[in-house]
Amino acid sequence: MEDPPAPGHLRVALAQLNPTVGDLDGNIALVAAAYARAVAAGCHVLLAPELAVTGYPPEDLVHKPRFVARNREVLERFATTTRSCAAVVGFVLEEDGALHNAAAVCVDGRIASIYRKQHLPNYAVFDEERYFTPGPVGTSGEPSGLLEIGGMTVGISICEDIWHDDGPVARQAAAAARVVLNINGSPFHDGKHAEREEMLVRRARGAGVPVVYVNQVGGQDELVFDGTSTVVDASGEVRCRLASFEPDFEVVDIATDGTVSTSRIEEQGDDDDRALAALVTGTRDYVRKNGFTDVVIGLSGGIDSSIVAAVAVQALGADRVHGVAMPSRYSSEGSLVDAAALAANLGIDHRVVPIEPAFSAFLDMLEPSFAGREHDLAEENLQSRVRGTTLMAMSNKFGWLVLTTGNKSELAVGYFTIYGDSAGAFSVIKDVYKTRVFELCRRINERAGREIVPESVIAKPPSAELRPDQRDDQSLPPYEVLDAVLRAYVDEDVSVADIVAAGHDAAVVERVARLVDSAEHKRRQTAPGVRISEKAFGKDRRMPITNGYREPRA
Repeated sequence: MEDPPAPGHLRVALAQLNPTVGDLDGNIALVAAAYARAVAAGCHVLLAPELAVTGYPPEDLVHKPRFVARNREVLERFATTTRSCAAVVGFVLEEDGALHNAAAVCVDGRIASIYRKQHLPNYAVFDEERYFTPGPVGTSGEPSGLLEIGGMTVGISICEDIWHDDGPVARQAAAAARVVLNINGSPFHDGKHAEREEMLVRRARGAGVPVVYVNQVGGQDELVFDGTSTVVDASGEVRCRLASFEPDFEVVDIATDGTVSTSRIEEQGDDDDRALAALVTGTRDYVRKNGFTDVVIGLSGGIDSSIVAAVAVQALGADRVHGVAMPSRYSSEGSLVDAAALAANLGIDHRVVPIEPAFSAFLDMLEPSFAGREHDLAEENLQSRVRGTTLMAMSNKFGWLVLTTGNKSELAVGYFTIYGDSAGAFSVIKDVYKTRVFELCRRINERAGREIVPESVIAKPPSAELRPDQRDDQSLPPYEVLDAVLRAYVDEDVSVADIVAAGHDAAVVERVARLVDSAEHKRRQTAPGVRISEKAFGKDRRMPITNGYREPRA
């Protein structure tokens, strides 16, 4: 056991946990294990993440009355094990027919107090107003979430509450709170960590009290939570920052004058490092939390399948990743060599399954119906669909989960074969534009200090190799041009006219917009994938499939 905290100090344990949505018993076991560490460290209070009991976000599970009742049961069971060290644990509270996103303060064998989240986010990936009722604000003299822990007045709040300048934190500090404890389920996107930390610094300085911010970690379907739990003292100095993208635990001592014992401050990495970590975390947790151990990837010798394989190896280990090259009559020798080189660099299982017999059989079968017509997309896409069928057969036979390899640029404009190269369970780079795929592959090689993705893969023009001498830029603008337009049109909802006014070619912009608008039915049928941007296809961008609106021409 550590030395006890000095008189007048509050010792707080930060439990950065990776819960699984719906695994009530498993999640409360994570909380209990962290609580045992907090007790051993002589803490006054443990902070577990937002909705730690249910996992975040539980979505329509909260519409199941038995699920909500069970989440309360496991919480109360845990509460009976608590002693003088309090535990702040997120759960779903059912009260008078309403549901609340709540935090229970468990201490001395019971649930002593409950705080109800006041600000419910209802934007981007959040739709908490669909499920929860906001908690009461309380009076200015006695705001909600104020209580005594370890002889110190503390304010408790949940995630979105802390983002509001005039929210619970300000009211609690004005009513004599000496420290604010905030529990979170805050998902990752590019730049979020910096934005979040800047907000915490402002909030601590504005309230004049330290802020302890505990975030969950791990992947949940499309979402990835980065953790990066942080403690900021009353002057706005960061005194503790936990690891990103992995479970963590730390103890800090907070004095009544607003000073905080300096603990470790983990480096956050740059945007590319964090994006790669998010891809790895999201892939690992999707595979493992859904009961799989191994994955299979179609290796084309191209850059997209290369980065997916590299991410999968980091997530699961080389022995859990299987690569399958499926050459057709149009596959180049260079692509086969590149796929084999990638597999050797990664140390993964590599097998070659030529699809020519199946492709030829389909052509023969369809010849009577296709007679007299030129070869076109029908024949090209047949190859991709044979490959998809082959991978799904291996998935069925060996229990491997299929990872798809399409990037955000292709997904945006519909440049993929539905039921072909898009067939699979999880889309690792679904939210990564093609130009960034190249950047991340270079970072993978840089971090390894050697070639993981062969330089020949990075250097060669992208191609689907579905017809002789095919290149992507025969069907699409160069990716540097395409991605710039897509970032404006998709990510920022900029109009066609304004994109053209910013200097882009009108014909290119109008064509790209038409492709994006007409591909919604294809996108809706693709696998879920890791969200790393502020607007990913899926939860962030919800367009109708049947949609008569088209952006006016420039």
